Amino acid sequence: MSSAPAMPATDTRRWITLVVVGLAQLMVVLDATVVNIALPSAQADLGFTDGQRQWIITAYSLAFASLLLLGGRLSDLWGRKRTFIIGLIGFAAASAFGGAAASFELLVAARALQGAFGALLAPTALAVLTTTFVIPKERARAFGVFGAIAGAGGAVGLLLGGILTEALDWRWNLYINVFIAAVALVGALLYIPFITRSGPRPKLDVPGTVLVSGALFGLVFGFSNAETDGWDSPMTWGMLAGAAILLVAFVLWQRRAAHPLLPLRIVVDRNRGAAFLSVAIAGAGMFGVFLFVTYYVQLTLGYSPIQAGLAFLPMIGMLVLAAQLGTNIFVPRFGPKVLVPIGMTLGALGMIWLTFLDASSVYAINVMPPLMVIGFAMGTIMPASMQTATLGVDPQFAGVASATVNTSQQVGGSIGTALLNTLAATAAVDYLAAHTPVTPEVGVQAALASYSTAYLWGAAFFASGAVMSALLFRRRAHGLSLSHAPAPAEEVAPAGVSH
Repeated sequence: MSSAPAMPATDTRRWITLVVVGLAQLMVVLDATVVNIALPSAQADLGFTDGQRQWIITAYSLAFASLLLLGGRLSDLWGRKRTFIIGLIGFAAASAFGGAAASFELLVAARALQGAFGALLAPTALAVLTTTFVIPKERARAFGVFGAIAGAGGAVGLLLGGILTEALDWRWNLYINVFIAAVALVGALLYIPFITRSGPRPKLDVPGTVLVSGALFGLVFGFSNAETDGWDSPMTWGMLAGAAILLVAFVLWQRRAAHPLLPLRIVVDRNRGAAFLSVAIAGAGMFGVFLFVTYYVQLTLGYSPIQAGLAFLPMIGMLVLAAQLGTNIFVPRFGPKVLVPIGMTLGALGMIWLTFLDASSVYAINVMPPLMVIGFAMGTIMPASMQTATLGVDPQFAGVASATVNTSQQVGGSIGTALLNTLAATAAVDYLAAHTPVTPEVGVQAALASYSTAYLWGAAFFASGAVMSALLFRRRAHGLSLSHAPAPAEEVAPAGVSH
């Protein structure tokens, strides 16, 4: 079939499309944290052990991370709208299955299914955005919103998880996705256009898919295992070593594959490579903030789950503000070479500020200000990086390029969480060993020492990101302020045109 004539979508259609893909992205991102607060209630209800509890989180992240590149490529092969709808329906069904789960095993299976369909949905949502918004000013606004959602979704998940768990039941942390998906599905059916394809249908790189999925699985599993079994565990090192071998094999295969899953030119482009690394580093720092500040306000200050979630609202507000200011004003003027290092530096300063927290700290004076600084930092980093990472990519690879952005954030979060957890636990043990006998007061101080260690290392992540982004990003991100890639006809065909 030949391509339909190019017909740019109306303004209204484009912005409703942004709402639809934003809902999908919010659902996927918040599901990485929304269940965390519900875990104690789910554990009491289903009767699983503390050791098993981690699998509720790990099952989702393993399936999500390992299948992201496959999901992104499938959106290139099947078409954005079709893949998006399949992802929405599958994610909603998996969520309903999990909400109704009568056993630990069924809940883990449902979380893995959520991760699998999330891996289909997340890159497709970003690919739809990439190919819908091609006018520079509109693209900036759209990525400002999308980047804010990507950055704030985890904090929203903590707040929503607290509200749903306290007001209703832990199962509603999963059931809520059915309602979000239903709204997004209606919008997708009405406003996301089908695409038409000219020429032969591209083929799926099966060997490349197997290699990279195995590598990502090993990477996330290895770091997750390090949190529970330690870095000296054979399973930890075995998985990480296997992941490294598979990743090298994947790169070698991509150099000779006739239909590569991820053409290396997408990754080795200097600006895009810097953007992927920036998203990974920001993801590592962001997950660290959510994890340890949540521990601090709940265990040290005695906040309820809802209060803990509300504590992050000022951070979200600053993130949204920075995202809009950056993408609408500063990125077109200065480019990511200036904006991203500034954001990384602010992130490092905010993390250092958090190290001053103690048992007598007051939220409004001691906790909220550094959270707001970190929120502004994330809002400066994420939209600029995500926009750069997908800019100028051949439309036939928009899905897999978008998947690489999501993979960077997910892998960065997994690595950051594992490293910070290990460093924090070691600091707590060292403090207890040096302060005997162990009294309740010593226990509190040991926890504070562990949090401070995590914040310092988080600051080191951001500081390294500031140096890296300043060195790698080109002085001017080509195309961020001037469009050089007109919308491809097959991506802006009118609604209702089918394959």
